Amino acid sequence: MQVTVRYFAGARAAAGCREETAPAGRSLDDITAELAARHGDRLAAVLRVASFLVDGVTCHDRRTPLPAGSTIDVLPPFAGG
Repeated sequence: MQVTVRYFAGARAAAGCREETAPAGRSLDDITAELAARHGDRLAAVLRVASFLVDGVTCHDRRTPLPAGSTIDVLPPFAGG
């Protein structure tokens, strides 16, 4: 029972991979803490300012457990107009 975490732009560079899995049934806060511990300070800094989509929808409740099969998109701030 897993969720898929997909990284974009600077998050991808900080994580060193395009995507990975994490255990389902945990909250977004729990998963991002695990990812920060796994990948270190560089990704932790990106995760602090990133936006998150869960199954294509902006995640506003970071404490609700995520079901198996969910996809989390990690979107760092983008520059531009």
